[in-house]
Amino acid sequence: MMRRLILGFMGLHILHHASKEPISGSFMMEELKKHDYNVSPGTMYPLLQKMERLGLLKSHWEIRNGRRVRFYEITPKGLQMLEEGKKRIKELCMEILGDPHEQ
Repeated sequence: MMRRLILGFMGLHILHHASKEPISGSFMMEELKKHDYNVSPGTMYPLLQKMERLGLLKSHWEIRNGRRVRFYEITPKGLQMLEEGKKRIKELCMEILGDPHEQ
């Protein structure tokens, strides 16, 4: 169950960054590492591909430093999912952690 929860949080984190600029899998692995998520390519790339199949992301290839790199951008459906996810996380966190204004 914890793995599914973490994958959900990672998905929202990916959508968040993809809403700001195109992202690569390696960028997201480094970003998640900053938050103590050690994500392997075997987890990251299938997650990005699944999000693309679901219509949350779209990808394109670029050449960077002589290498082909796949970049992902958020789609309108992905933006909707991000906004819904943010709303639900806020509601859940307020319930679990309490509203600081009520103390």
